[in-house]
Amino acid sequence: MSEAYERERQNNDSLTSLQQKVSQLRSVTVDIYDHARDQGVLDSTSETFSSMSTSLKGSARRLGVMASQGNKVAIFKLAGIIIAVVVLVWWVGSWFF
Repeated sequence: MSEAYERERQNNDSLTSLQQKVSQLRSVTVDIYDHARDQGVLDSTSETFSSMSTSLKGSARRLGVMASQGNKVAIFKLAGIIIAVVVLVWWVGSWFF
């Protein structure tokens, strides 16, 4: 009778060990999935900022061309944009520092 109890205890120990390993594997799988999903979000964000950067460069170039031609309105627009960007960077920077 004690031999049967010993085998049952060993089976329970093995089952507990197996459950822990399955739990660890599930945790690793979920972490891998989360990391892959976050990487996709980062790639998408990077593409968005790249597109925005290209658009801003084009706009700045066009304003620069207009300003070089002596268009007073373009010069004021360019000065306003530069001031707005500096204020925005200062405001966002004050959150972090």
